Amino acid sequence: MSDIPAARRKLAEPVAEALIEDIRSGRLKPGDLLPSERALMAAHEIGRPAVREALQRLQHAGLVEIRHGGRARVVSPSLSRTVDQLGETMRHLLVHSAASLENLKEARTMFEAGMARLAARKRSSRDLARLRAILAAQREARADRERFVALDGEFHREIASIAGNPLFAVVSEAVFLWLRDFYFGAVSVRGLEALTLEEHESILAALEAGDAEAASRRMSDHLERANELYRKSHLEDRT
Repeated sequence: MSDIPAARRKLAEPVAEALIEDIRSGRLKPGDLLPSERALMAAHEIGRPAVREALQRLQHAGLVEIRHGGRARVVSPSLSRTVDQLGETMRHLLVHSAASLENLKEARTMFEAGMARLAARKRSSRDLARLRAILAAQREARADRERFVALDGEFHREIASIAGNPLFAVVSEAVFLWLRDFYFGAVSVRGLEALTLEEHESILAALEAGDAEAASRRMSDHLERANELYRKSHLEDRT
């Protein structure tokens, strides 16, 4: 991504490559925790931002799962393949068929609105605590666009997990990563971090209240607002 400094990308590469080799060789197996950020910093003599960049690369490749407040964990190969295959399928449809980015964003809105409805019915106090922690971390990361966007995706993926269907988390992950990697403006509009936080807070409040319809409506409004801002920004670019 263009917003990531080239020096950080360069420092992250050997860390990512070493971890990928550990996973491929079987030294790290599905379910295993990766070394802590501090351990990776010491082993590779680099700073925390470069370590986080390396870990996020593995997450984007579908090799690990990163949850707020915990260490990265190796995911099963089947999950990794599913995320990759969904991403490739979306790319193929958008390039070779009548499907468009607008179709994908419309599908995401409907999917996540339904997901939020289910999550409001199934959430536990522990689920809500995780969401609250993610939102607090995102609030602290307002000045770090890369970190802010990563936590944005984590907030949505956590809701997918709470909904209880393991396919939801896979689809949510694949759609968010594809948009982030190929249409970054579809998941982040600079200067509107406060509005994103306000909307996430509103969604979380509906989940805490167990109000399924409010959670669905607020999620839909949140994503429709983002879609409309993306459309406006592209119209302005063309004028």
